[in-house]
Amino acid sequence: MAGKALMMLSETDTIEDYSVSTVPEEQTISGWRVAAIIIGINVGLATFLNGAQVGSALGLKDALFCAFLGGVILCIMGSLTAIASVRSRLSTYLLVQHSFGLKGAVVVNIMLAIIHLGWFGVNASFFGSAMVAAIRELYHIAGPFGVIVMAGSLLMAITTIFGFKAINKLALWAIPILLGIFITVFVMSIQKFGVVMTDPTPPVAMTFGVALSTIVGGNLLTVAAMPDLSRFITTNKQAVIGMLLSFPIATPLLVLLAAVPTMATDDVDIMNIITGFGLGLPALVILVFSTWTANSVNLYSYSLSLAATIRSIKPWVFTIVGALIGGIMAVVGIVESFVPFLLLLGVIIPPIAAIYVIDNFTVFGNGYDAKNLTEGPSVRWRSIVTWLVSAAVGLAGMYDVIALTTAPALDATLVAVVLHMILRKWSPQPDVTHIR
Repeated sequence: MAGKALMMLSETDTIEDYSVSTVPEEQTISGWRVAAIIIGINVGLATFLNGAQVGSALGLKDALFCAFLGGVILCIMGSLTAIASVRSRLSTYLLVQHSFGLKGAVVVNIMLAIIHLGWFGVNASFFGSAMVAAIRELYHIAGPFGVIVMAGSLLMAITTIFGFKAINKLALWAIPILLGIFITVFVMSIQKFGVVMTDPTPPVAMTFGVALSTIVGGNLLTVAAMPDLSRFITTNKQAVIGMLLSFPIATPLLVLLAAVPTMATDDVDIMNIITGFGLGLPALVILVFSTWTANSVNLYSYSLSLAATIRSIKPWVFTIVGALIGGIMAVVGIVESFVPFLLLLGVIIPPIAAIYVIDNFTVFGNGYDAKNLTEGPSVRWRSIVTWLVSAAVGLAGMYDVIALTTAPALDATLVAVVLHMILRKWSPQPDVTHIR
């Protein structure tokens, strides 16, 4: 997700990505411009489904409070990761490399690549559903979901390899149109059904803590990879302003747009809702296009992550293989496990961000040595240990084995902060093997 934001930034502002160097001060921008990009990439089918399920499970009032609280948590976490990048002017990968070591960062990089692939599978499923709905609307027949998903996944891969820049520019036009569709559905549902406050038969049962974790988890990849964007922001103050606009304000509004029509129609499938309100084929085409562009970016980020890790293989090979794997994930029903997927993100990703933020303010408080971009420790074991232990605590929270705050994402984050601070005090000089 953050990879999409970075590419949108570079395409619209003609900014070099500075992937292995610091961003020059003359290339910096205001925080609100980054906020606009973050809000734009969150206007999508995954956000709609998440908001719809949270609204149905908690009721409208509690869902909006949960979304606001999740927005505040994301704002705090995003502000910290953004400030870390403003201070250093480094990308996410370089911050991770400094904290985890040259080889340790490879493990993190592969994990993030897998997460991008998971998002590809989710969006491929949405793509297939939208195409099936469009075929039904046009020809009144049931399209073959599996065939459509696999064919679409391969076409997305080809688009990513040969035409990514063009389709990314078109995505800038699709985002406001997609937001317009959501607003139209919202207004029409109120006009037809009024505002339904509770859903007696929610499709996914969840507690407030689990709902909070899904809202936070759905945005954590963006927050953890925020430095890819926020390193371009002028000042720390501007970084915080950007996060305030991005999460506490935007998150409840997006949940509201999703929850109201879902609870009114008792259906979390946006394709069914759109056809039910008679918006028809044009709206379905926009939904197909939005999932296509989102997945081009997911493939792009996934391929770059693995290509940087395994340099003997060309990025296009990873793109094709990733599209096939992601398509299979969609066919076997990854979207049915959407909430567990978000919960899993909520326990894996936050410790990574917590570690590099703490190191930014402590270990590297006096700045980063440029030679560490190519030299330095291969593994910082205290970071690896912190990540594994805190993720394990979060996973235990998902299965009610450990409950510190009732929200597994927060449990993982708190454990990571405390444990990494303790290990940093206990082991001020990392026990490492150096690259030669």
